Amino acid sequence: MKNILIIKKLTVKTNNKIILSNINLSINKGEIHAIMGPNGSGKTTLSRALVKDPEYITEGTILYKNEDTINFSTEMCAQKGIFLTFQNPISIPGVTNIQFIKSSINTIKKFKNEQPLDIIEFTKIIKKNIKLLNMSEDFLYRSLNDGFSGGEKKKNEILQMLILNPDLIILDEIDSGLDIDALQTISEVINLFKTKEKSIIIITHYNRILNYIIPDFIHILKQGKIVHSGDKNLSLKLEKNGYNFI
Repeated sequence: MKNILIIKKLTVKTNNKIILSNINLSINKGEIHAIMGPNGSGKTTLSRALVKDPEYITEGTILYKNEDTINFSTEMCAQKGIFLTFQNPISIPGVTNIQFIKSSINTIKKFKNEQPLDIIEFTKIIKKNIKLLNMSEDFLYRSLNDGFSGGEKKKNEILQMLILNPDLIILDEIDSGLDIDALQTISEVINLFKTKEKSIIIITHYNRILNYIIPDFIHILKQGKIVHSGDKNLSLKLEKNGYNFI
C-alpha cells in the first residue's frame, strides 16, 4: 500500500456554510506535505475534518490506509494512527500531563489488543522523550497545559506525538508562538520521528518551519480550494510575493 491518505471531492460545511469545496489530495507513505494559505482559507477546517470533528459536515471521500473514514469517530481516528496537534491546546486543571499521556497511549494499546504500559515502563519511555525536547521532568507532573507558555504547549503536543507513535501526523501551526530555539528543537525531533511509513501534513502561514522540515509538496489553499501545488521552492515565492501571485 503506497497511499496513506486519499481525499476525493471533499466539501466541508459548518452552520450551513461551505468552508472547503472539492478538495482532492493524495499523500503517500513517507511524504511531507505543507498546506499554506491566507487567514480564513480553510486550513484548520481541513485538519479538523480529517479527524472527524463533529462540528463539520463532510461530503466526498476520505480514505485512510484504503479504509473509508465515513463512519470513523474522532476517537477512532486516534486509535487507528491519525494525530492532530492543536493551534491552542486546551488546559485541564487537575489532570497531570503524565496521567493524560499514559491514559491516551494505553487506550490505543487496548484498541490494538496490546498489553498496556505499566507505570515503570511508561515513565522510562516518557522521560527519554522529554530529554529530546529539552523539557524538565517537572513538566510531567503539572496540570495538562495549565499555565503553560505557548512554546510549552507546542512541545507538549510533540511529546504526545512521540509517545502515541501515529502514522499520519497533522501539525496545525505547530510553529506559531515559538522562539527560534524551540522551533529548531521541535523541528529536529519531528525529523527524527519521521520514517518511510509515516506521513506528515504541516499547516503553516510561514516559510520558516519549512527551512527545517523540508516538504515534498506544498499546496496553496485559498477561499476553500487548493489553487496551486508545487515543490519546496513554492514557499520561497510566497515569502517574496505573498499569495496574490497565485
